[in-house]
Order: sequence, then structure tokens, then C-alpha cells
Amino acid sequence: MTEDPTRSLRWFGGFAVLVFGIVPAVMLSLLVAQGRTPGSVGVLLIFGIPLVLLGLFIAVLGMRGGPDPELTSRRMHLSMALVAGADVLMLGGNAIIRMMAE
Repeated sequence: MTEDPTRSLRWFGGFAVLVFGIVPAVMLSLLVAQGRTPGSVGVLLIFGIPLVLLGLFIAVLGMRGGPDPELTSRRMHLSMALVAGADVLMLGGNAIIRMMAE
């Protein structure tokens, strides 16, 4: 029985996609829904949430594993990159819009 070289990447990558993808999107959605941030931040959610969902979908594909560890690794890296891009878009855009509004 051989050790899977992508085992820890799959577990920690999946955890990172959940924590750094879902939590910021929900947090920002709640801020917009409660009116504690400018309404134009909601536009960022229109583009950020699909990126998070796509990253989550690709992470699930990567976490399933498979015979090719290279493909699994590529999927996990792509999913984390999509979530990082969504975070920069949503949280960075929120910060910029709030600074311009003040």
C-alpha cells in the first residue's frame, strides 16, 4: 500500500477553500443585507460568489482524488487560486469602496 502524496493537500486545501471562501462571502453578504456597507459592494458579490462556488466545485473534484496525483494537485491549486481571487475582489473591493465613500 502506497502513501498518497496529495493527501494533506486535499484535506487542508479543502478546509482552506471552505474557510477562506465561504466565510468571507457570507460575512460580506450579511454586511450588505444589514446596510452596514455601501450598497455598491453588493455588485462585488455578484462576481465574487460565482468564483467561490467554482473554486468549491473544483476543490470537491480534487478532493475525490484519483489515480493521477498531478491532476489532483492541479485541481486543488486552481481551486485555492480562484478563492484567493474572489477574496481579493470582494474584501479588497469592499475596503476600496468604503474608503471612497468616507
